Amino acid sequence: MDAHSAINRKSLSEVNASVNTNQRGWRKLFAFMGPAYLVSVGYMDPGNWATDIAGGSKFGYTLIWVLLMSNLMALLLQSLSARLGVVRQLDLAQASRATFPPIVNFTLWILAELAIAACDLAEVLGMAIGLQLLFGLPLVWGVSLTVLDTLLLLVLQNYGIRKIEAFIIALVAIIGVAFLVEMILVKPALGELAIGFVPSIPNDVALYIAIGIIGATVMPHNLYLHSSLVQTRRFDSSEKGIWTAIKYNFIDSAIALNAAFFVNSAILILAASTFFKAGLHEVSDIQDAYKFLAPLTGTELAPFLFGIALIAAGQSSTITGTLAGQIVMEGYLNLRIAPWLRRLITRLIAIIPAYIVILIYGERQTGALLVFSQVVLSLQLGFAIIPLIHFTSDKKKMGIFAINLWTRIAAWVVATIIVTLNVKLVFQEVTGWMVAAGENEWIIWYTVVPVCLSALLLLLYITIKPVMDRRYAEREAKVPHGTAAVLNISEKPLYNRVAVCIDFSEIDSLTIRSALSQGGEKANYLLIHVVETAGAIVYGSEIADHESSEDAHALQQYMKQLQEKNFQVEMRIGYGNPKKNIPKFVNEFNADLLVMGAHGHKLIKDLIFGTTVDTVRHRVNIPVLIVKKK
Repeated sequence: MDAHSAINRKSLSEVNASVNTNQRGWRKLFAFMGPAYLVSVGYMDPGNWATDIAGGSKFGYTLIWVLLMSNLMALLLQSLSARLGVVRQLDLAQASRATFPPIVNFTLWILAELAIAACDLAEVLGMAIGLQLLFGLPLVWGVSLTVLDTLLLLVLQNYGIRKIEAFIIALVAIIGVAFLVEMILVKPALGELAIGFVPSIPNDVALYIAIGIIGATVMPHNLYLHSSLVQTRRFDSSEKGIWTAIKYNFIDSAIALNAAFFVNSAILILAASTFFKAGLHEVSDIQDAYKFLAPLTGTELAPFLFGIALIAAGQSSTITGTLAGQIVMEGYLNLRIAPWLRRLITRLIAIIPAYIVILIYGERQTGALLVFSQVVLSLQLGFAIIPLIHFTSDKKKMGIFAINLWTRIAAWVVATIIVTLNVKLVFQEVTGWMVAAGENEWIIWYTVVPVCLSALLLLLYITIKPVMDRRYAEREAKVPHGTAAVLNISEKPLYNRVAVCIDFSEIDSLTIRSALSQGGEKANYLLIHVVETAGAIVYGSEIADHESSEDAHALQQYMKQLQEKNFQVEMRIGYGNPKKNIPKFVNEFNADLLVMGAHGHKLIKDLIFGTTVDTVRHRVNIPVLIVKKK
């Protein structure tokens, strides 16, 4: 498969455009609702629980402002992710592959996979802990049983994306109701709670937990996931239709992420109202939280609801990692494997560190491992956020749907905050390792430091490159922009209205130059391209896929270059059979010359399908100039 077709492969192709949104009123809103809920479960997974409990027990309500800030960050970034998917019909990984060199994309893929593994680690531990708390199952056995949830995902996938969304929404509802009851039971101090919304970071421990909260809330792989899930909706590709899709997806995101904010806030408030008030400032493990809830609240209902919500959170977020893993692998590497195998690999990667920690350090260290997994997520955020901002700011690719100045400023402020906090955290951690290593600190210098510097250079590269090169083009081999503008016209023009067939191959440059030499500067030119995909054949001009939009953009680039040279140029795009569309456009234009590029094909293929050139030249009553590459 060539680079062009690889990039045009649909994200989550098995469910792409499978949900019809051609509805009215509340039915239309309902049709768009769903993708953000699949994203939101990642914002309330067991990793969030660990950081929220740690923050509430150590610092009371002090860090609740971090949750609010994280939620606002998440809403902004997820809306950008949804916009990218709606407008360009690309997920974040596909857009990156079309922009950055292969080595950079491979590195970004590795980082994305690390984030997914960290997320899945949290889900594994959360599910295992929930099973242990409610049923007394040993943690090692609980971790082993989490492999079986692969089967659940496979069953749900057989029923389509809407059934998956319904299942997730049901689990989110269970979590929400459980914590609503918890809030009634603990009766938080509203005055102290309000003070917690005033920003403050008491010490380095609070900073570590705050970054963990950001990492647990604004999850990098969710940006990849959301940009793909919005493409499961089939909507009108007109300007109005796209704006409508953007609006409804924002509403979907706002509702779903606010639900996640409520859950996360409830967990932190629960920890602050019970453990912190009781002087239990070191409660960071979910197991401890479960154990202390009954005596502190005076009812067994509190820990029971806590355990039920934990299992629901772990199970609901298990789908997120699988789908995100499929998206980043296909997007960055153009490599697709069976969903069950992808799920199994992801889960096994997460199980290995869980086994190591449990078997070597004991079950008591699982809380620290959960918090660490969320810090890993936060450290990867910059590598997903910065390209996303660039892509959605690009007016050449996004057109009128590019984000405005104030949104860009807000997005860059968010990116700056996250990257700055991460740099500070990494510096603190590496410095601490050096002190702990003593005479062996050279090991850190030769291992950890080069990795950190390499990561920093990569971050600078993906930040600066799009600024220096705003073309955001596919690989130069796909569309050779610029070559057609090299004009050497020495002969007297022979024709006044010249039609030129374009197919975005290497022969385009020669074809255009040949046409210009026949018509000169005074002639009128028509650039013709026909989209021949299966979707174009079925849906015609109603098709709204990536290839169609990219071809239109590429043709506009050709036209713009020629117009800048004072040539009179128009363009037409057809859909389906070029043998029918090309003669139609030629006749409508009243052309007196048609210029076509010829390609070397396989004999068998030409015998079966025939050649476009041979068919077209018999359907037009004007001279046809056939250009062949030397």
